[in-house]
Amino acid sequence: MTRDDIMKIIEEKNVNFFRLQFVDIFGFMKNVAIPRSQIKKALDGQMMFDGSSIDGFVRINESDMYLKPDYNSFLVLPWRKRDGINAARIICDVYRADGTPFIGCPRVNLKRVLAEAKELGYTMNVGTECEFFLFQQDEQGKMKIETNDVAGYFDVDPEDTGIGCRREIIETLEAMNFEIEASHHEVAEGQHEINFKYADALTAADNTLTFKWVVRSIAAKHGFHATFMPKPVFGINGSGMHTNQSLFSLDGENAFFDENGPLKLSETAYHYIAGILKNARGFTAVTNPLVNSYKRLVPGYEAPVYVAWSASNRSALVRIPASRGLGTRTEIRSPDPSCNPYLALAMMLQAGLDGVKNKLVAPESVNVDIFHMTPAEKQTAGIDSLPGSLEEALVALKQSPISKEALGEHILNKYIEGKTQEWNSYRTAVTDWETNNYIKKY
Repeated sequence: MTRDDIMKIIEEKNVNFFRLQFVDIFGFMKNVAIPRSQIKKALDGQMMFDGSSIDGFVRINESDMYLKPDYNSFLVLPWRKRDGINAARIICDVYRADGTPFIGCPRVNLKRVLAEAKELGYTMNVGTECEFFLFQQDEQGKMKIETNDVAGYFDVDPEDTGIGCRREIIETLEAMNFEIEASHHEVAEGQHEINFKYADALTAADNTLTFKWVVRSIAAKHGFHATFMPKPVFGINGSGMHTNQSLFSLDGENAFFDENGPLKLSETAYHYIAGILKNARGFTAVTNPLVNSYKRLVPGYEAPVYVAWSASNRSALVRIPASRGLGTRTEIRSPDPSCNPYLALAMMLQAGLDGVKNKLVAPESVNVDIFHMTPAEKQTAGIDSLPGSLEEALVALKQSPISKEALGEHILNKYIEGKTQEWNSYRTAVTDWETNNYIKKY
């Protein structure tokens, strides 16, 4: 899409309001709204904002920053139309006042890692599967941890009370040029999944961010609160963001497919798997960034806990779906949808490339249910565990040999600083569990 294309759509669709969007280090979408009179200025990348007000960006004495729009991310927002007037959005990269890309911008950082992959002869394709819960709201609009939903996996109405909301989410996404492949009720009550087509890694990260925004916006119209919190309710499945990824050669061939290879996987695929497994503990603080993330990563609820791979075993961290040819891919099952998709993809890509560049050898696949293996059996098989807490994950991130390559020094330091504060806040908090179990006894 070109600047002229966008201006033509603005005229045809009567777009009077324009949102310039970007993302901070912790994955929160940020937004500068402008009227029609400022759209040309915005499209030329001349809109300035105060970067010192954004978590993890810059100090106050170097705060002037610019938003450089990616024309291909321009979309009219279907649910914002009012009295014939439309609103639109465009995703931006953050630039410094001197005209250089800001190294603390997660989108800029992912572009940098993708450029390194391109130098090795690869592009990355990604498909994310973001699960979410729909909770009811009371008369004052406050969320209740109730769903009024007794449906389970693949159930239909009347049990699935969120089906109307899910349908409007899909219609909205399709109007925004998403190609929806499937949608269904998930395992837990009130839990849903909508799958959209894979894309190149940068577009996939943009789409994941946009998807979460649309889901929450449309859910609110239906009186629901949509949450991508990994484990909102004790005792039932949490929400994951299974991340399907593959490398393609620059001439468009799937570098993971080999008709004559074991499981029809190429040597590149095995090296990539080896890199993911080697670096999994180190990237978990980024793919699973919340204290709550580690309430999901426990045995018994389908989420992977053990660092292993398999072509058939869903208890493994890395699964190889059955599709071959252009569809050959790895599915990394540990990430959850609270992560910053730009940083998560940068970390996983760098992990896989570590395996490719150094020709790492993948261990034997594990084709039994790891949850039923004894500790001795897991030790014999060389199966490690993912971190059990955000604190443990941060230690692994600091020790990771690829973290600085994947995130850059600025983002890495700011991320660790912010997440350490989050852990310390949790560590010193007195929870309901503690008062319920201790206050009368002691």
